[in-house]
Amino acid sequence: MTTEQPDSLHPPENLRLTVEALLLVAESPPTVRTLARVTGVSVDAVESVLQELETDDSRGIRLRRHNETVALVSAPEAAPYVERLLGLDTPPRLSKAALETLAVIAYHQPVTRDQIERVRGVGASGVIRSLRARDLIAPSGRLDTVGQPLLWSVTPRFLDHFGLSALDQLPPLEDLEPPAQQAVLPLEPNEDV
Repeated sequence: MTTEQPDSLHPPENLRLTVEALLLVAESPPTVRTLARVTGVSVDAVESVLQELETDDSRGIRLRRHNETVALVSAPEAAPYVERLLGLDTPPRLSKAALETLAVIAYHQPVTRDQIERVRGVGASGVIRSLRARDLIAPSGRLDTVGQPLLWSVTPRFLDHFGLSALDQLPPLEDLEPPAQQAVLPLEPNEDV
């Protein structure tokens, strides 16, 4: 009895089942191109199946996209129960500084520490270390300039933490009031000047 070598596999009869199984067992989130190569079908065929998985909200799993990769994650509405099962009922809260830094990175990524500090107006080294330790951000390259500073981007863990499938689910910036307008108070006239 001979076994077929991977190169001689035919495209799967049930592509959705196969893609779902591949996403479930993948050690790290694969790209759409990788799924197409492994299954022997076109990128468009894989995208079609992924679209089906994305729109199926009747199950306890969801499809999450991050950059070019895709992964299966638990449904956000099941999060409290998943946290209880895993003993994560009371996750440590993020500080205001951490949330501000995450927002800057999420909306402007990839971004350097200096750029983050210019937007926030304060140092960000400690907050960046904390967010990196929680795997919410990661280096994503270096800026091609003097000193070649690290560029920071959010991670798939960031998406999981906030119950997002993709960054395009963040509210558009134009819908948010700019921070400068939120924080500026009119100066009172000073009689001594």
